[in-house]
Amino acid sequence: MSERAASGAAPRVVIADDQALVRGGFRLILTAHGIDVVGEAADGAEAVEAVRRLRPDVALMDIRMPGMDGLEATRRVLEHAPECRVLMLTTFDLDRYVYAALAAGASGFLLKDVTPEHLVAAVRLVDTGDALLAPSITRRLVERFAAADTTGAAPPAIHRDLAGLTPREREVLTLMGRGLSNAEIAASLTLSEATVKTHAAHIFGKLSLRDRAQAVVLAYETGLVKPGGP
Repeated sequence: MSERAASGAAPRVVIADDQALVRGGFRLILTAHGIDVVGEAADGAEAVEAVRRLRPDVALMDIRMPGMDGLEATRRVLEHAPECRVLMLTTFDLDRYVYAALAAGASGFLLKDVTPEHLVAAVRLVDTGDALLAPSITRRLVERFAAADTTGAAPPAIHRDLAGLTPREREVLTLMGRGLSNAEIAASLTLSEATVKTHAAHIFGKLSLRDRAQAVVLAYETGLVKPGGP
């Protein structure tokens, strides 16, 4: 979490969507709640340029835009501004691009018909460094799309970077990947919830992960957890 976010200061936001009405509506909602919308973009290329120029704390990014789509824009944004949090905007709750968005580094996703209260809460949440998706929802998305992408090849080998984790950290990451909350992980491993949070912070640091959503994706992509497994 940045010093600004820790102080409770409102995040600065860029909105990227090819529909002017969506951008305008989100701008009105956010500014009415004291959140500064510093820029707008109508396609992915504009979004990348806006983030590069304005350095917002959060980018609201439509997945489907003409030209460069939100997925490629997210990859480029996070290459040049890794401190920016990206919230993907989608029309359907199981959009086929959601898994790819999480894998690209997005911190979660929102439906475009989100309530004003949920929109504001989501922007503030990811600005603190948390992921928007509940672990169980992330798991459902990852399982669905990871399974759909299966080509019949052997499961991926455990990523060498996981060798830097302690056995306990591996256990915690595995349970994250299975969709357990911190409280559930604590109960499963007979630990305090504070200890689980400490392990999670160490995992994020060692594996250069932004948040829990990325941890769940990594657990599947490295073969630590397998789609459909327990």
